[in-house]
Amino acid sequence: MYKILVTGVGAIIGYGIIQSLRQSKYDVTIIGTDIYDDAIGREWCDIFEQGVLANSKEYPQFLKNLIMKYDIDLIIPGIEQDINRIVREYDYFSTLDTKFAINNRQLIEIANDKWLTHLMLVKNGFPVIPTYIDGEFDEVKLALDIPMLMKPRNSYASKGIHQIDTPEDFNYWKNKLEKEFMVQKIVGDADSEYTVAAFGLGDGTCSQKISLKRKLGADGATSKANVVISTQLDTIVDRLVASFKPIGPTNFQFIYHKGEFLLLEINPRVSSSTSIRNAFGYNEAEMCIDYYLKNQIPKIREVKRGSAIRYIKEKIYYDSDYI
Repeated sequence: MYKILVTGVGAIIGYGIIQSLRQSKYDVTIIGTDIYDDAIGREWCDIFEQGVLANSKEYPQFLKNLIMKYDIDLIIPGIEQDINRIVREYDYFSTLDTKFAINNRQLIEIANDKWLTHLMLVKNGFPVIPTYIDGEFDEVKLALDIPMLMKPRNSYASKGIHQIDTPEDFNYWKNKLEKEFMVQKIVGDADSEYTVAAFGLGDGTCSQKISLKRKLGADGATSKANVVISTQLDTIVDRLVASFKPIGPTNFQFIYHKGEFLLLEINPRVSSSTSIRNAFGYNEAEMCIDYYLKNQIPKIREVKRGSAIRYIKEKIYYDSDYI
């Protein structure tokens, strides 16, 4: 039986990983952490430990103590902040006999900065969304037209995106964000977004992919999705994998515009659609055990066709039963 530590179990990625582990072919003991002691994911873990913030001084020692206390075999981070801190402290954990489902560290650095991602796409000849990180309103307007989108260079789940319509908006955000400022041309529409998962092998290839056409919810996560088969999309993902050389679970987000799939961002980790992918046969948590613990290339899974709709559900605690 493998002992798997999942972080951020109160959020959609974390409890999606737990669900996938429960439905995998492996016997697992799941140790979950979250900074909130009432995180919903604790309901589905075998063991729960309240965590500390990833940017806190105590985090490395906290995580090391958990690894040693429960003899953890594999850590699958459920939130981006944990991944970034683990990468920064990688030498601190390197002596432990524990595997981390952590992607190519160079890719993580590039993906954390949307401008660096843009430059890498240009360098490798990919079609790109017109993007600027400097310039005055009038000259940028000529290139991008209005409205345009402001995106912080370092953000995720569509957070911090604003529509820019006026010079006042432009100058406000440019001054406020300083080096984080980035604006892009608006392309496609809400019905043109795609998310593709690929399990990278680190050598420019991947074991398998699954593509979803999706709609975003207000929280920036996928709310509706359809499994799609697209040779054009597969081809560009294969090219991206060859260029960026991901390791393990990797998510590519696209928008379709005038006959081309344009990359919005890369998430070098398990993403919020993981439970949806699992429902269609693509179990990323199981693949992590195959790859990181069994030293096996994950076998090709049969991917079912269909659609998914997410909805809100409650967990009720009655006073007499509350722990």
